[in-house]
Amino acid sequence: MAPMTTMPENRVADSPESNAYDAIAEGYTAENETSLVNAYYERPAMLELAGDVTGRRILDAGCGSGPLFAELRDRGAVVTGVDASAGMLEMARRRLGPEADLRVADLAGPLPFPDDAFDDVIASLVLHYLEDWGPALAELRRVLRPGGRLLVSVEHPFVITLTQHKAGEKPVYFGARNRVEEWTMGGQTSRLSFWDRPLHAMTEAFTAAGFRITVISEPPYAPEARELFPDELREISGARFLCFLFFVLEAA
Repeated sequence: MAPMTTMPENRVADSPESNAYDAIAEGYTAENETSLVNAYYERPAMLELAGDVTGRRILDAGCGSGPLFAELRDRGAVVTGVDASAGMLEMARRRLGPEADLRVADLAGPLPFPDDAFDDVIASLVLHYLEDWGPALAELRRVLRPGGRLLVSVEHPFVITLTQHKAGEKPVYFGARNRVEEWTMGGQTSRLSFWDRPLHAMTEAFTAAGFRITVISEPPYAPEARELFPDELREISGARFLCFLFFVLEAA
């Protein structure tokens, strides 16, 4: 299992190979179902930030195998999912059924939706795969109705930098930098590319795309996590640890 800050996540939008997640789709899906950072940290936090979604039109941007899609749909939302990986979308179809609105689309390019199509967009653990956030955020802003929300989770920039320093590296925090990791799941291996950037670059990208930042969150993990993951959380006091960073943005 990868270190806590780079454990398997939820999504893919850009990688060294366009089908990087296809090769590990089944193993990744299985890991994602029960992992600490996904099932007991990121998804509960994102759902808490989303609040009451009954009747809201939501785009799950980078939906992967569909666990968040399923939770939102169960809460009464009308959900559409896009992902760059056909393999991950096949996992999502198995979970969600043939009636689910799932489409292959890369967040680095145009989205197949009209203007103002959604009340909310959820970009869960996906933007950190993109080198340039500008075009993606512009498209997400376009498909949101005025006053709609963009909910974002990304790898926490402080944690990435700290982890690299502890490993003997000398990362330059103030600037975008590429990081490639090799993940093996379900007996298959794939190389994934991440783009790390400082906090100020994130907030500047959001505001430049026409969003107003309403929440920046470093939430607690689910209460049951400490009993389920005693080894991982043994040295952590309280119910919080630095892992991912969350934003709620309003389409101005």
